[in-house]
Amino acid sequence: MSCILNIDTSTEICSVAVSVDGACIWHEEDTTGQHHAERLGSFVDEALSFIDSHAIPLDDVAVSSGPGSYTGLRIGVSMAKGICYGHDVPLIAVPTLQLLTVPVLLRHDLEDDALLCPMIDARRMEVYAAVYDRALREVRPTQADIVDGDTYRAFLDEHPVYFFGNGAAKCMSAIAHPNAHLIEGIVPKAKYMFPLAEKRIALEQYEDVAYFVPYYLKDFVAGKKKQEARG
Repeated sequence: MSCILNIDTSTEICSVAVSVDGACIWHEEDTTGQHHAERLGSFVDEALSFIDSHAIPLDDVAVSSGPGSYTGLRIGVSMAKGICYGHDVPLIAVPTLQLLTVPVLLRHDLEDDALLCPMIDARRMEVYAAVYDRALREVRPTQADIVDGDTYRAFLDEHPVYFFGNGAAKCMSAIAHPNAHLIEGIVPKAKYMFPLAEKRIALEQYEDVAYFVPYYLKDFVAGKKKQEARG
């Protein structure tokens, strides 16, 4: 039995879930805005109380790693690392853009050759986006895009592409391609994390709790570790 505490604070939604062996058995969320600092602690306390009351040992903590809200990610990652230290359990990082694909794959019928393009809003016509196939193989890695008619044309000319996430709607008029499809209402939530977290457990893809940081700081920490290695 593998019990995972899942935490997502990457957007305006704050959510926590408990999963055991491929099923979400408890979850709580706040969709009213940026109240992560107020709500996350109480959600985590409730989740840990639920785990203890059912005599389930906590095995892992999974947290959304971004891209997303700078403040939200910092709060979520700090909480996840604290739980890992306190309970002596491993940390799993789930990219937010992959997390967004889970409800799409579960709820929507897609063509066999369809591509998925989750988007996190940045500013103006900028988004953080990646492109995946239906097996969640990375067709194009995560990067910051300034969206215009040519940004995804190479994919759109060959495949139906589904755009979703809180940065997608503003981009559709600029993309304007017959193969471009918008799926509305897709948001990252902790209750969707466990399939991705369990895959990482199977592959033993754990994070170094001491050094792990959200997406927006990964280059900084990589440089710092190289400096430390040089002495």
